[in-house]
Amino acid sequence: MDTLKIRDEKDVEQAVREAIAAGQPLEIVGHGSKRAIGLPMPTNAVLDLSALNAITSYEPSELIITLQAAAPMADVLSLMDSRNQEFAFDPMDTSVLLGTPRGQGTIGGTIAAGLAGPRRIKAGGARDHLLGAHAVSGFGESFKTGGKVVKNVTGYDLCKLLAGSWGTLAVMTEVTLKVLPKAESERTLVLRGLDEVTANRAMTTALGSSFDVSGAAHLPASVLRGAEALSGLAAASQAATLVRLEGIGASVAARAGSVSALLASFATADMIEDAASAALWEAIRDVTPFAAAGPRGAWPVWRIVCPPASGGAFGQALARETGGELFYDWSGGLIWAALPPAPDAHAQMLRQRLNAIGGHATLIRGDEATRTAIDVFHPQPEGVAALGRRVKASFDPEGIFNRGRMVRA
Repeated sequence: MDTLKIRDEKDVEQAVREAIAAGQPLEIVGHGSKRAIGLPMPTNAVLDLSALNAITSYEPSELIITLQAAAPMADVLSLMDSRNQEFAFDPMDTSVLLGTPRGQGTIGGTIAAGLAGPRRIKAGGARDHLLGAHAVSGFGESFKTGGKVVKNVTGYDLCKLLAGSWGTLAVMTEVTLKVLPKAESERTLVLRGLDEVTANRAMTTALGSSFDVSGAAHLPASVLRGAEALSGLAAASQAATLVRLEGIGASVAARAGSVSALLASFATADMIEDAASAALWEAIRDVTPFAAAGPRGAWPVWRIVCPPASGGAFGQALARETGGELFYDWSGGLIWAALPPAPDAHAQMLRQRLNAIGGHATLIRGDEATRTAIDVFHPQPEGVAALGRRVKASFDPEGIFNRGRMVRA
């Protein structure tokens, strides 16, 4: 495989123009931490962005940071932590789930994948925090979108398209994001022994309250047994339902008491505080129950998004029918499902049922044979798919970037 190592944005432009002239599709790579997600790509050329790894500017008082696309996420988070700040969308580290070395994730890959953690229910996703970007289009031309302030858009906001596009629209070279102060304190309420449907009601009750919940998850007993970081939450046969509150210490304590009273009809809540609470939600964010090195490491893992009120009943039926293991985030709106190996990884059955409730599923972990055989990303209705093709053509008419990663070439 040919690897094109670039030094700056001008090199990216030149590499793209040469690829267009040769009809050569390119695989866009930072450090390659998410290369195993998506359809296998029909290309033998890699555009290596790893040299674009600088933190261009960080203005803590203005709550903005500008980074080159291959800046290591671990370094960025460490820098912001030194100023008691963070990305509020809670970016997921896929290394545990995919079995890749830690510390390889980049800011560009994070934006391109658009995978947000438990705090998404309060703070939104990656695209909601992306203020601006520099990128190279499929015409070999650099362009800039957005800026360095929150209200900067007067027209078509291209940033929102780049987020979650998996590198199929343009090559991002630099991004600007807003950051937020870290919470002074956090508490997690733990309710034990609820089934999925009851837990779903409890979580949506908490989320629908005025108490500013920043996390709501449900972990069945079988999932707790399979994850060391979560194993002490409940007795062997009990599930755990979790509700998180963050903010100023006094406010968190008062709101935790109010939410505990609100949920008293479901179960008596215990509390986990600060560092222990943060470690718990990190394990949920990074899907450690289904770690590649764990007992379900050989099973395909699906990321299922559905209406939160439907999550408990849907997941309960899916686990019963497949023998798989699941846990719930986003108050039931996000389901992580490790399903026993099958020729199509249960894709047809799963998507038929999701279509009926307005949900969708993406295969996040699967071997190459499985990813070749099925649609990794949920097939779109024809009208939406046609719009997507027009957007793709406007950015990359020759299909040079990550050809076939999201939709078969």
